Amino acid sequence: MSKNAIKTLAILGSTGSIGRSTLEVVRAQPERFRVAGLAAGRNVDELARQVCEFRPAAVSVADALCRSELVKRLRADGFDPAGVEIGIGPAGARAVVTQPPVDMVVAAMVGVSGLAPTYAAIQAGKHIALANKETLVAAGHLVMAAVAERGVRLLPVDSEHNAIFQCLHGEDRGSVRRIWLTASGGPFLRRPAEEFAAITPDDALRHPTWRMGPKITIDSATLMNKGLEVIEAHWLFGLPPDAIRVVVHPQSTIHSMVEFVDGSILAQLGVTDMKLPIAYALHYPERRATGAAELDLFRLRALEFLEPDVARFRCLPLAYEALRHGGTAPAVLNAANEIAVEAFLGRLISFPEIPEVIRRTMDAVSPTPCGSIEELLELDAKARSEARRIVNEHPNAR
Repeated sequence: MSKNAIKTLAILGSTGSIGRSTLEVVRAQPERFRVAGLAAGRNVDELARQVCEFRPAAVSVADALCRSELVKRLRADGFDPAGVEIGIGPAGARAVVTQPPVDMVVAAMVGVSGLAPTYAAIQAGKHIALANKETLVAAGHLVMAAVAERGVRLLPVDSEHNAIFQCLHGEDRGSVRRIWLTASGGPFLRRPAEEFAAITPDDALRHPTWRMGPKITIDSATLMNKGLEVIEAHWLFGLPPDAIRVVVHPQSTIHSMVEFVDGSILAQLGVTDMKLPIAYALHYPERRATGAAELDLFRLRALEFLEPDVARFRCLPLAYEALRHGGTAPAVLNAANEIAVEAFLGRLISFPEIPEVIRRTMDAVSPTPCGSIEELLELDAKARSEARRIVNEHPNAR
């Protein structure tokens, strides 16, 4: 693709925080990007606004009811819905990302629901800007094999992995000693463990530095988000578990670091604005202005670095355990976590019981060989069923 060519995008999860930030980047540079497809869930109002502005050829929603609501909303806004193909469910999302004009897919759909359409996009030869970490957590071996086979680029959008990707640019991968994934520590960094049982969903959703969707915000509070990123980093950068370290950095100014065998450490710094890593992935290998605020170095009074407290935040060691076990253990971990977070948000279990549900599910569901996405999704469903059974044993679920 030439330097000034228009890049055609499809966005999985267009109404979520990453999807909306992506469209901000597109809106700022309409001469560089065109939106051909948008896949969302149930946020019909936001999707209708996006359709009216960006006029994609194809969109997708959760189900037939959402489709009817979208058509009604578009007509009310004076937009003829006959001009856009509206699909539903997983098949609709796959149709959005596999359109022939699409050059790159921004994979930002929450949870394992983003796996199948992202894999379909890879198989269709589309480059991927990956913001859905569960895709590699659950199916890293299948996804990376497909990326190599189809010769597509998989560019990380998560701020931590994007930072590592930037630090490794032009470097010999064999000279890497380890990478350091930074964690804000979440809202409970300094809260005593004996107070964890009193934590409410509202408490956990108040992240100190980032504004994200509810699922990833809870994962940040438990440090499971960092655990999932460790597994994702293993697949993205080909490093063993012991070469992937987590450091708590409450200021969230350094987004991650690479340590080399000569003792040098390269770090990527920036403001807490997801438009930066999104723009880097969309423009790669170029750099372009994003409109984001500049980092004021003179206002940085201190940068803290703390070791994660794995006794209080038990999800992080569970993720390392799953990665070391290998196979489909990370898929079981991810499925159990999604159900546990859902149960916590629904006030069925307490905050400390999130890792307990995950631990019991990992003990109950034995990893099995999976040679296809379909087999992996069957295992995912089995793990979710077991996690729901464990949650339903809780008094609050009765």
